[in-house]
Amino acid sequence: MSLRPQIEAIIYTAETPITLDQIVALVKDSAETADGTQLRSQVLLAVGELKAEYALDAHGIEIRELAGGYRMSTKPEQHDVVRAFAKSLKPPIRLSLPALETLAVIAYKQPLTVPEISEIRGVDSSGVIATLLDRKLITTSGRKDVIGRPILYKTTKEFLLRFGLKDVNELPSMEEFEKLVAESFQSDLMPAEGAQSQGAPDHTETQSEPGQVETSKSA
Repeated sequence: MSLRPQIEAIIYTAETPITLDQIVALVKDSAETADGTQLRSQVLLAVGELKAEYALDAHGIEIRELAGGYRMSTKPEQHDVVRAFAKSLKPPIRLSLPALETLAVIAYKQPLTVPEISEIRGVDSSGVIATLLDRKLITTSGRKDVIGRPILYKTTKEFLLRFGLKDVNELPSMEEFEKLVAESFQSDLMPAEGAQSQGAPDHTETQSEPGQVETSKSA
């Protein structure tokens, strides 16, 4: 396999400048040569070719050497249009763990009522429904034909957009979703919790504001 496409993909996806040594280590298994010095030279040549290609006026981005590594960035002449685009983006949604749990139940079991959600979660979930409605992640879906005719809830198009889904059929399994939520919640929240006293109360439905977990398309 050609090194250039691999290196291009690596530099594109790197969140921080990636060094030449890191690139060599990543492509060595698929390289045609086992000679470390020769591979390093090939990688350096490929990076140079990519830099020259992206330097052409036909591209709005370039590969720059920053902090000892390589990173893709927009060209200075494109900053105004990129800045305007960035301002048009919606800010990330921040939700508490109870809100995320409730949203997951609705996503996988929709449409359903608040009592049904509370029964699945084992706690009263009415407190976070307003938060999810305000964020436009859920909406009403008529009323259930039972005594009292409780309101049914379902997810919205905004939910699909926020989570990068074509439709709800693209949702991961419930187990995978719960794992992702737990990992995200721990990584984003635990440092803040560590600064609190050990006697701090656990999260409840009344603590959905302010939120703790950030969701975005990269979910």
